[in-house]
Amino acid sequence: MIDYYQLLLLGAIAGFTIFLGFPVALMNFSQKKKAFLNALAIGILVFLVIDVFGHAWESVTTSVISSIAGRTPMIDGVTALITMFAGIAIGLIGLAIYESRYMKGTAKTEAKLENSMAWKDAANIDRFKLATMIAIGIGAHNFSEGLSIGQSYVSGAIGLALLLIIGFAAHNATEGFGILGPLTSSEKRLPVSFLIRLGLIGGGPTFLGTLLGSIWVSPILYILFLSFAGGALVFVILLMYSVAMKQTSNKTIMTGIFIGLLFGFMTDLIVSIGGA
Repeated sequence: MIDYYQLLLLGAIAGFTIFLGFPVALMNFSQKKKAFLNALAIGILVFLVIDVFGHAWESVTTSVISSIAGRTPMIDGVTALITMFAGIAIGLIGLAIYESRYMKGTAKTEAKLENSMAWKDAANIDRFKLATMIAIGIGAHNFSEGLSIGQSYVSGAIGLALLLIIGFAAHNATEGFGILGPLTSSEKRLPVSFLIRLGLIGGGPTFLGTLLGSIWVSPILYILFLSFAGGALVFVILLMYSVAMKQTSNKTIMTGIFIGLLFGFMTDLIVSIGGA
């Protein structure tokens, strides 16, 4: 039996295991290996898209079917459906707006400075922003995971809450590598403060979700953050794939994506076997 403060502490640990994936991405590999690792990160993110959309849509269909059957008000099903699509729109279009405002002119800069060191600096800046986008998408996903931990605890399912914490802690370690995927090809040393900020953005929401989920149950909030995370991750995957195509062959990219998917599914299977 764990008390409330232990729950919050474990929720924080589950989120901040995201830092465990950072060292692998920061190792000094050859350019070819870095390109493969970037593709591996894309595979992990593709799995997360499948995972978050699956959970969000399951919640939506359950709500809609319940409303049609007359067990709950029709407005509940309609609200869940609208929330799902609104979250996806925010994730996709919201990041597109962010890109147009803060990453505008990237293509022109690359064309003009193609063979210079300045081009490398410009590319690195873009990768920093891309890594931040990934951290935001994963953070939204982890917030929903934290909600499920907190809601399991307050419902009396203490064992389930513990299993969720263990499973999410293991899974978040792989997400840390996904966040730094765009930066594996960077030749610049990454500032520690920047890495800490990425970890807080990606892992901190697990703790916040655990806290909020333990005091307020909201299926709509759960759907919103899952769908937002899915939309955001779709956006950054397309950007990462575009960068990867310039670094290596499509065969290498697809091999990396396959292994990343395999890794994601296997870690999720471990969580499921554990009872989560």
